Amino acid sequence: MLIKTPKSSDLKESEVTPENVYLNRRDLLKGLGFLGAGALLANSASANAIDWFSKEEKVKFKTTPLKYQADANSNNLILTPENKVTTHNNFYEFGAQKQQPAELSQSFKVNPWQLTISGECDNPITLDYDDLTTMFALEERIYRLRCVEAWSMNIPWIGFSLADLLKKVVPNSSAKYVFFETLHDPIQMPGQANRRLGGGIAYPYVEGLRIDEAMNPLTLLSVGLYGKTLPPQNGAPIRLVVPWKYGFKSIKSIVSIKLVSEQPQTTWHKLAANEYGFYANVNPKHDHPRWSQSSERHITSGGLFARNRIKTLPFNGYGEQVAHLYKGMDLRKYY
Repeated sequence: MLIKTPKSSDLKESEVTPENVYLNRRDLLKGLGFLGAGALLANSASANAIDWFSKEEKVKFKTTPLKYQADANSNNLILTPENKVTTHNNFYEFGAQKQQPAELSQSFKVNPWQLTISGECDNPITLDYDDLTTMFALEERIYRLRCVEAWSMNIPWIGFSLADLLKKVVPNSSAKYVFFETLHDPIQMPGQANRRLGGGIAYPYVEGLRIDEAMNPLTLLSVGLYGKTLPPQNGAPIRLVVPWKYGFKSIKSIVSIKLVSEQPQTTWHKLAANEYGFYANVNPKHDHPRWSQSSERHITSGGLFARNRIKTLPFNGYGEQVAHLYKGMDLRKYY
């Protein structure tokens, strides 16, 4: 897979990552071992995340450094600490408040799991829990995450290209869009059972991409972060990451991927079409109806409400890789 190599002026991985984390990671990144699911623990925001680094099982993977533009504020280059990534979450299935997903998801069971890939394709398949981490070579990618609420993080995801999975099922000529669906399990996901807790949205959560967006090399299916399996509040066991779009497009805990011929309805667009478009490309020139999108609060090692304001970049800084997908489109109309 071709991921554009940063220019010589771009930040090196050792400069992106805090020094103490970087030095430890150089030993750890010699191998990535998957330990399997086992019993899920509680009492910690990341208790369900399994440490993948194992002496017994070693799987090599490559690291793709954070892509950034030189005019970005330097704060945009700092890796967000793991404890912030796992405790500041939008996952309404476990509550609409930022701390609730970490608090209310720790008994969530991800094994067994089934992910079906079907629809307009020649070779539909169903993956089980082990397939998610063994069918494709895993790699670590450090991506920006930009929320539509105007905050952002830099996160080291582990996963594989969505394009690799779609190629395996062989899309046919009618496949124009890709439709994603989150698990619907009101017993395990209290936000699905309680309208007030779950933010009043209709479940199951659904999202969609155009087929060329889905096949772009940047589009990732993530099964881990910070060298561990995904915690439930971050979308265990598998989630989408589309770094040039607002975070609500990166659907979590996926059980179905379907190739379809028509543009699918998506959760937030159905709820408030004037606020949340189908495309949801990060665009500092197109404000949300209730707030500006020209800048963002970047969450780093400071306090949760530290004033780390940085300028928002078009396509979240990934325009060189994705702007061609929207050539000739009015991005204010197709927001």
